[in-house]
Amino acid sequence: MSLSADEVSQRMAAGESSVVRMKVPREGSCKFQDMLRGEVEIDWTQVDMQILMKADGMPTYHLANVVDDHLMEITHVIRGEEWINSAPKHQLLYDYFGWEMPVLCHMPLLRNPDKSKLSKRKNPTSIIYYQRMGFLAEALCNYLGRMGWSMPDEREKFSLEEMIQDFDIKRVSLGGPIFDTEKLSWLNGQWIREMGQEEFARSVSQWAFNKDYFMQIAPLVQSRVELFSDIAPLANFFVSGMLPLTEQDFQIKGMEPEVLKRVLQFSLWRFEALRHWERESIESTISQLAEELGLKLRNFMPPIFMAITGKSSATPLMDSMAILGPDMTRARLRHALGVIGGVSKKELKRLEKEFKQLGVENNSGDTAAK
Repeated sequence: MSLSADEVSQRMAAGESSVVRMKVPREGSCKFQDMLRGEVEIDWTQVDMQILMKADGMPTYHLANVVDDHLMEITHVIRGEEWINSAPKHQLLYDYFGWEMPVLCHMPLLRNPDKSKLSKRKNPTSIIYYQRMGFLAEALCNYLGRMGWSMPDEREKFSLEEMIQDFDIKRVSLGGPIFDTEKLSWLNGQWIREMGQEEFARSVSQWAFNKDYFMQIAPLVQSRVELFSDIAPLANFFVSGMLPLTEQDFQIKGMEPEVLKRVLQFSLWRFEALRHWERESIESTISQLAEELGLKLRNFMPPIFMAITGKSSATPLMDSMAILGPDMTRARLRHALGVIGGVSKKELKRLEKEFKQLGVENNSGDTAAK
């Protein structure tokens, strides 16, 4: 709806707040060129009248993005294919400002084996996680280089330098590459087996058996061992990936299966929202959640303890989680949920509703729950 100049003046004189929207044609279509897809055409009826400037005078993403790219003299914009529908807005802004639009290239998204979008809510997507799992940087780089692209001679193992020499972005496939951790593990194994023994020993030491990492663990184990050989059984989970858990491990006395799922899933969601990963914030999060669920801490802790350490007794849990880090902690909670049967879509919707009510019902003030 367009307002007349008089009505606009009257509303502004009355002190009404206002925003700046982008004027979008209501007929025809927008056509633009994509490096991988050729000409792309989107009807203007599918493009909303985007707010460019909010009532407080702050620009929204689309305006800021276009202005920023122009001022930085960006010539090529490479982004995920989910941004294709935003291209008409950006082209329109470039036209309005009289600027030349950069060349666009919309890359295919990485997907899970079930073809769903790779997402940090479902999968570990942090580089730190893969580092802690024991993947080599060279192997991960090699594998990511294969996502939707291949070397001219089709070989699977290649270095970054070799990829740079042969890379051509126009050869990227649009088929939606599958991020398969089993394939990544296989490729990582190829890199490991081609190492010299000195390089292998040095890499393993740098990975998890270095002084800095062990100095974090030492205070937790020193008072709990009588022999150095006691350290490995007590603290091996610090240098493990996904733990060999079974459903039997989570048959906890006095805890119904529904409560067990709630404890693990709600803990995972709270930890996904935790900004500062420190022992104190971890302890506060767990204590608050236990209280909101009406559980005593001693009853709340066993499934978390098992998910993180794979044991019923180990080093102090909060300290251990702080050392393991957020990525590994969350990955192990997801793994534990899978071990006990996972959460169906129907269950997930119900749990999400319950989770959102926690902060409201208990006046917790926790923004992640609201």
